[in-house]
Amino acid sequence: MIASIPPSPKAGGFTFKQFFVGHDRCGMKVSTDGVLLGAWAPLPVKRRVLDIGTGSGLLGLMLAQRLAASDTPFTIDAIDIDPQAVQQAQENVNNTPWKANCHFWQQDFLTWDSSSVEPYGLIICNPPYFAQGKSYRDTQREKARDSCGLDHQSLLNKVATLLTEDGIFSVILPLQESEQFADLARMTGWLLSQQCDVCERNDMAVKRRMMTWCRYPTHSTSGRLVIRDVQGQYSAEFQRLTKEFYLAF
Repeated sequence: MIASIPPSPKAGGFTFKQFFVGHDRCGMKVSTDGVLLGAWAPLPVKRRVLDIGTGSGLLGLMLAQRLAASDTPFTIDAIDIDPQAVQQAQENVNNTPWKANCHFWQQDFLTWDSSSVEPYGLIICNPPYFAQGKSYRDTQREKARDSCGLDHQSLLNKVATLLTEDGIFSVILPLQESEQFADLARMTGWLLSQQCDVCERNDMAVKRRMMTWCRYPTHSTSGRLVIRDVQGQYSAEFQRLTKEFYLAF
């Protein structure tokens, strides 16, 4: 995991400019990975969003803040297999102005009966990537990070059935896993719309890659985000991307 900004003093969670995320009952805590994806993912034309594996609800809350800025109606659905995470995510959104826009359910995404669900303009996911055999300190984190429970091919296949024709799918993964994910996506008809490589400093290797995929012909763009400058301070580009969320900026 890329080094994150230290959490706020409030116990059991992280305070952002417009909301607080409690995460003490979730397998995955608030991380820089999640914040980057929530700030970077393109906003959809059709303002219906699905957050897969929501955990604390961080991505859903970030997207709600961004979508609410335009005063146009929007809906965010979020699912997670962990009942404690879903309960905490619901509590988190209940303390925001967007509680009527956000809906959380305990679901196994792969067995979820989505036949009657209206298509989404954006599906977002900080997907699992650890292979079987990885050691974890608790079962919640294992569920959140074990790709055997939600393999990437099955994820891609089901997401394809849930998007509008102009819908998009945004993810963040470590570099090696992102390349494997991209191979699977291309083999099943996905097209890369946007990509951003993330590194801690300019002289360090890329650690994460954010990608947005679609099912329609598109011009692909790519970029690079450096978190810290040569003095070890947060870079101007990192601050620009996250300034609507982090109290420090």
